[in-house]
Amino acid sequence: MPSIFSYESAEIDWCEGNFEHSAIIAEYYNTVRRAISNLLYGSGEPLRDSLLSLALWALVSAKPGLLACIFSTYFHMTLSYVGQLLDELSILWALAAAYSFWYPKVYFPKFIKSRKHFFWLSGVTTLITTLMSFIKPALNAYVLNCIAFHLLYLTWRELKKCNDKRVHRTAAAMVVWWVLAISSWISDRWLCGFWQAINFPYFHSFWHVLIAMSLLYCCPLVIYFDVNYELPSFKPKIRYWPSDSWFVVVPYVALEKPYKQC
Repeated sequence: MPSIFSYESAEIDWCEGNFEHSAIIAEYYNTVRRAISNLLYGSGEPLRDSLLSLALWALVSAKPGLLACIFSTYFHMTLSYVGQLLDELSILWALAAAYSFWYPKVYFPKFIKSRKHFFWLSGVTTLITTLMSFIKPALNAYVLNCIAFHLLYLTWRELKKCNDKRVHRTAAAMVVWWVLAISSWISDRWLCGFWQAINFPYFHSFWHVLIAMSLLYCCPLVIYFDVNYELPSFKPKIRYWPSDSWFVVVPYVALEKPYKQC
């Protein structure tokens, strides 16, 4: 039986050929583009005008998100069983952290009375899901992608209550990038034979960059809604960097009312 750390011991393999460009990197382009998406996801520059937004970003996204990026890179380098689980479980726990801190109280189940109770519910659910992920690891990626539908539903619910054009623009851009990303993911998964036939098996690497772009719009959007619920007196606003006139922008949250320290 091969070691769970062995190269190509994972249950899944993506469309890109293995070890074609390097003797130590199984999927060269998937690994490189994952590293590029790390830079896109990890940039904190647009948050410089809001200390509160920066604190929320660091608390919920930075550590679990960074681990997910590192483990994903390791997985595509090795295609090992351990790499696959580290990649998928780090994403699961990053999502669990985001839900625990940012899930609006108005959407809590009726039997949940406080954020503390919701933390426990999220933790137990995540622990059970973690254990179940070992049963059939090949299905994990599909399940994780399905969480996006719930996030899109929540976004739709929030947009119905919001008339700010910038918020709607940010949400629309997030959805467009996500549609492009998931289309690339599905194309790589289901149409691999065709892409290999025309020597273009790189759609999973596109997925990494496109989903990182979607997250660049998603995270400020979630921060905006969270501040609106928890600290509405700060009057959060979506702004764009470097300029509103650019077709592709990086949104961030600024506070109309300055944050004052005692």
